[in-house]
Amino acid sequence: MWVDMANRFLLYCDSLLHTFWSLTITASMKIILCTSFHTGVGGYSYLYEPLWWVGMITMIVGEIANFAAYAFAPAILVTPLGALSIIISAVLAHIILREKLHIFGILGCALCVVGSTTIVLHAPQEREIESVTEVWDLATEPAFLLYAAIVITIVFILIFHYIPQYGQTHILFYIGVCSLVGSLSVMSVKALGIALKLTLSGMNQLIYPQTWAFTIVVMMCVITQMNYLNKALDTFNTAVVSPIYYVMFTSLTILASVIMFKDWDRQNSTQIVTEICGFVTILSGTFLLHKTKDMADGSMSPSMRLAKHTDEENGFGQEGIPLRRQDSLR
Repeated sequence: MWVDMANRFLLYCDSLLHTFWSLTITASMKIILCTSFHTGVGGYSYLYEPLWWVGMITMIVGEIANFAAYAFAPAILVTPLGALSIIISAVLAHIILREKLHIFGILGCALCVVGSTTIVLHAPQEREIESVTEVWDLATEPAFLLYAAIVITIVFILIFHYIPQYGQTHILFYIGVCSLVGSLSVMSVKALGIALKLTLSGMNQLIYPQTWAFTIVVMMCVITQMNYLNKALDTFNTAVVSPIYYVMFTSLTILASVIMFKDWDRQNSTQIVTEICGFVTILSGTFLLHKTKDMADGSMSPSMRLAKHTDEENGFGQEGIPLRRQDSLR
């Protein structure tokens, strides 16, 4: 009971901290847009912005809470609950940034809550693991090795072939790298979290080389994720990046967890279908929330419809949401 309450508290803390990170990073990126260098074209001017570092620090604290949550609960439960940060972001943006929340945006928040509740009520129990070597055995099974090999191959192809040519015009390449690498980082974070939990309970796992191998994987994956996520946020509109990244990252993480930890092997078909329905409900709420983000403000001003890089033909999606970030602020 107490472990479950602590886990939920960590999830809520993680959502709040990620929300603050989102707000500060968004504000920082708006300042960066006024500079001459952009992450998306190879610049790193955001590193000189104090506001960006405030957001980064809060994100690190949030990731620590997220890290602890993965040690006590299955990834299939923890990852989808990231939608809570979307709800809190919408509410705080309405209060702090004076962004109007449309009635359909409120409906989107409600859908996220319903979906999250559904997943929590039907999530599988955490697998009992007594050593980090057990996690290593799960990670080195043929099914997960095949998944990891496919992910790494696709990531290298995206980074060295597609991103240099199409990274500035196609949003899926940056987000694809973040999501694919993210699915591996979550599995490694969970393994590392389990190792530290067991160590603190009196069973030292730091003596095993597997613990340090997972640590190296986590560091490499997180650095890669942050690099390409910053490029995506600097190059494209946040309202477009956020829902796509959430869907791809969460879907791939659930897939990786199902393959590695065999979460669904301990559940019946009714529970699995209910979890999928809950996840689809969260996705619907997420897209609805972002889709209606600017509805209350009416049509966009002409200055908002100017692409960030003027040498590109068109930077807008079919629904009028600018795919790329804008130089001029509202």
